[in-house]
Amino acid sequence: MRARLLRRVVLWFTALVALAAVAGFGYESVARQDDGTRHPSPGRLVRVGEHRLHITCTGGGTPTVVLEAGLAESSASWAGIQRGLAGSARVCAYDRAGYAWSEDGPEPRTAWQAAGELRALLTTAGERGPYVLAGHSYGGNIVRIFADRWPDLTAGLVLIDVTDETADDAMSLSRPLLATAFTTYGLLARAGLLRLAGDALVPGEATAFARAHAPVVYGDRSMHAARAEAWSGLDSAEQVRTTVRPGVWGDRPVAVVVPSGQPDTALDRARRLAALSSRGRLVIAGTAEHYVQAFQPALVIDTIRDVASG
Repeated sequence: MRARLLRRVVLWFTALVALAAVAGFGYESVARQDDGTRHPSPGRLVRVGEHRLHITCTGGGTPTVVLEAGLAESSASWAGIQRGLAGSARVCAYDRAGYAWSEDGPEPRTAWQAAGELRALLTTAGERGPYVLAGHSYGGNIVRIFADRWPDLTAGLVLIDVTDETADDAMSLSRPLLATAFTTYGLLARAGLLRLAGDALVPGEATAFARAHAPVVYGDRSMHAARAEAWSGLDSAEQVRTTVRPGVWGDRPVAVVVPSGQPDTALDRARRLAALSSRGRLVIAGTAEHYVQAFQPALVIDTIRDVASG
């Protein structure tokens, strides 16, 4: 009897979960039909190959600053930084393929692929170089490859707690964990829970703008894009390693920003990275958080301005 009752409870529970999932998927499908009105893109869509990428540019002046977000983030994560810089520079933030307002792009989603798409996007959008490239975390992979492929279009670099391209073992261990996390989060978003839960499922470091548009910024498409990038992480790291050569950045201004409290090995790595330019420098933030631009935005704004001024 107990076994039969237990099986019945499990069956009923499974049925309820299935019904809730179906209802959630239906709710989300209906709700996202109004996203064009509720969550309009702040910029414009520009065709790059067979897909379109979303880019938003503000301010004026030269050189143009290009903001490259980290894994699972988009142009929305730069909202405060872009607003802070707009009065003194031309600033562009964009969404990589699949993220937020951009359309899906071809796979594999390596840093090399993303750098090529960024180059095409800026050209087609009419944003003239050279550029100051500011990359956070995984975004550092992309801007470093961009700088290596198009040095004449690179005026300077700001690298904010960027991914360590030599940490293959750590990436091998984290890759399935990240893939599982992004897949799970994407399913929750597709089932409508992100839209219903509000801030409960939004990352703590998210900007106010990202929070306001969370169903698009952190939706299932964005999570799929993050999963694809994470799965290609080892290939991207190998691509970045090919760019590391003494003096590769010449005398371009470079700032390597790291959070406070880092171990000596991390600081040594950051110094070596900065030393790839004769004008490279290490900047230690006053926050221990990975998202320096969220927890100490003034530092990031001032550092980008310094690099942009040459």
